[in-house]
Amino acid sequence: MADVVAGPAVSFGFNLAKVPDHGEDADPILRDGPDLGLAAVFDGMGGAGGTVYETEDGQRSGAYLASRIAREVVEEHLLGLLAPERPLPGEATAEELHDALEAALQAALAALNAPTSRLRSRLLRALPTTMALGALQRAEPDGADWICHVLWAGDSRVYALTADGLQQLSVDDLRDEGDAMANLERDSVISNAISADTEFRINHRRVPLRAPFVLLCATDGCFGYLRSPMHFEELVLRTLLEAGTEEAWSEALQHEITTVTGDDASLAAIGVGADLPALQRLLEPRLAEMTEQYTAPMDALSDEVQRAEQALADLQHRRVADVATRWSRYRDGYERLLRHEADLASPAPEEQPRRRIWNPPKPIATGPVAAEGGTGAATEDEQEAAR
Repeated sequence: MADVVAGPAVSFGFNLAKVPDHGEDADPILRDGPDLGLAAVFDGMGGAGGTVYETEDGQRSGAYLASRIAREVVEEHLLGLLAPERPLPGEATAEELHDALEAALQAALAALNAPTSRLRSRLLRALPTTMALGALQRAEPDGADWICHVLWAGDSRVYALTADGLQQLSVDDLRDEGDAMANLERDSVISNAISADTEFRINHRRVPLRAPFVLLCATDGCFGYLRSPMHFEELVLRTLLEAGTEEAWSEALQHEITTVTGDDASLAAIGVGADLPALQRLLEPRLAEMTEQYTAPMDALSDEVQRAEQALADLQHRRVADVATRWSRYRDGYERLLRHEADLASPAPEEQPRRRIWNPPKPIATGPVAAEGGTGAATEDEQEAAR
C-alpha cells in the first residue's frame, strides 16, 4: 500500500505541569529511526519525594529532581545500546539501568548536602520517580515485525495500540494487586520505584509487535482520572480520528487530559508502519466499537446514576423541609404546658381563696386479732389491759 510507511511515521510527546515550572514529570524521551524507536516517561513522586532542596535553579522538590536525573541517565544509556543490527539484551539492560540510576541518584543526593531527616516513614523516599519505557527494534530488515523491550518501575505505563485495541504492556508496581479497573477505584501505594535510598528493581518484558501499531508511554496523570481504561482508549482514538496532523492529535489529547486530570501528565507516542491517514483508517472501526459497546453505555448509566443521586438528594431536602414544617405546626400544642407562660398563668398560692383542702381523717379501728377458736369478743379484763 502506498500510504504504509516502513518504520516510525508518527510521533509526538508532551509534558503538562499543574504548577508551571514545578511539574514533577520530566519531559518524555522520544526518539526514532528507520528501524528503531524509543519512548519513555518519568513521574517524580511528589508525596514520597516532597522534600525540598536548594539548587542553582532555586528550590526544587526531590520528585522534580529525580525524574529529570533518571531521564538523562536512561536516554544516554539506551541511545548507546539500541542499534538495528544488535538485539537488545533486555534483562542485562534492566540490571545496567538499575545500577546507573542508583549511582546517579545517590551521587545527586550527596551533592545536595541535605540534612538527614528525623522523620521516619516507609512512604518517604529520597529522589523517587517512576519510569515507563518502550524500546523498539525491527525484527527483520524492512519487515513488519518488531520487538518491544518494556522497561519500567512504578505505575506509569507502556501501551500498544493496534486494530484490536489498546493493550497494556507494563504491570503496575502496587502494594495491592489488582487489574487496571481496580487500580482506578482504589488509590494503592506504589511498591517499587526508582530512588536514591531504597531498594528497587527495573522490570523487563520482551513483547513482539506487528506493524502497524502505536507505542504509547504515559504517566498516571493521563489515564488515572478517567472513568475506566476503556475511556482512555476512546480518548486516544477519538482525538486521533479528529486530527488533521500529528500536532493536532497531540494538542487535542493535551486539551482533553487537562480538563480532567488532577496531576502532572506526560505522554510519548510513536506510530509505526502507517502514517496518520492510514492509522485513522485502520482504527476508525475500533473507535466505533469502543463507543457503542463500552463508553457510551457506561456514560449513559453513570449519568442515570448521577440523576438518581440528585433526585435522592432533592427528595431528602424535601423530607427535611416537610418534617420541619409539620413539627412547627404540631409543636405549639405539644409544648403548650411546657412553656413558662403556662406556669405564670396559675394564681399564686396566697392569692387563692381560703377553702378546705383536706377532709378530716377518718377513725381507724384497732384491736387484737381474735384467738383461734375464740368468740372474737374481748373480756372486760382484756379491754382494761389494752388501755
